[in-house]
Amino acid sequence: MRYKTGMYGGSFDPLHLGHLSDIIKAASVCEELYIVISWCEGRESTPKELRYRWILNSTRHLPNVKILLIEDKAVSKEEYNTDYYWEKGAMDIKSAIGKPIDVVFCGSDYLGTNRFESLYCPESQVIYFDREEVPISSTEIRTWSSAHWDYIPDVCKDYYARKVLVVGGESTGKSTLVQNLALAYNTNYVSEYGRITSDYAGGEDFMMAEDLYENLLRQRLQIMDAARKSNRVLFVDTDAVTTLFYSRLLLTNPKEIEICEKMATAISDMTQWDLVLFLEPDVEFIQDGTRNKKIHEDRERYSQQIKQALAQNNITYHCVSGDYLERFETAKKLIAELGITTQF
Repeated sequence: MRYKTGMYGGSFDPLHLGHLSDIIKAASVCEELYIVISWCEGRESTPKELRYRWILNSTRHLPNVKILLIEDKAVSKEEYNTDYYWEKGAMDIKSAIGKPIDVVFCGSDYLGTNRFESLYCPESQVIYFDREEVPISSTEIRTWSSAHWDYIPDVCKDYYARKVLVVGGESTGKSTLVQNLALAYNTNYVSEYGRITSDYAGGEDFMMAEDLYENLLRQRLQIMDAARKSNRVLFVDTDAVTTLFYSRLLLTNPKEIEICEKMATAISDMTQWDLVLFLEPDVEFIQDGTRNKKIHEDRERYSQQIKQALAQNNITYHCVSGDYLERFETAKKLIAELGITTQF
């Protein structure tokens, strides 16, 4: 190895392929490379815990890489970019590493500023990485992640993937729309898990509270897994609030309803949607043998009840109506407002 101890620091907010390129190069010439994550409560857009695990899971194959977290108290980026905070940060880094630092790595955007030389030389050599080799910055990704998707490491993509929820009453074309949108955006989707439990039970009339609990838990886990494999956007058919609606429709035991409501509310609160599409019941009802007869007889009433449940859980939604093609086109227009476009 050329150097015994090296240091590469930054906010990594968020981590991108340019950072990983630099880490690989630095690690290849150091016996030990310390990656220093700078953080300040309330100033960053991404929690420090996420940035730590992103770097950790991107560098597990590099045993000489060690990760440190260094806190600063600057309330703004402008305040941080002052001599006081840079000098204090350098002192904190040297103290945390606890040994001579032979080399400090940084981006070429600092070349000519004498910033790192004034803090680390002559004890350390300063090496600059060309930012143009991977032409992206964390600021650009924070501003418009979907436009720079190819520069986001896979380990980060579940955090930045936009999540689009499609809800509505039975036989309003949810599953068809979700699958069509997934094809159009070359990504994946999560289907309604309730179809599996309903089929296993022999229909909605035979479902038990445990089936609804399972719907809530498995749907949430499927969303988490699918987000890690999504291309900019993930489409989801039905949410926890809809399951809450069905618990009130299908269950009679107050205790079971209460448990389902608590689970649904908790799961709904921890799930953030970038867009929610509510499909109006203005297409033909198709009875596939599993759908609820009560809902068929008064589709508008039950649609209003689902809307009320969404509102009670502070979920904003867009109503989508018309035939299947009109719904598809309306959905694409709304998704375009998220900064995500498609080829057809």
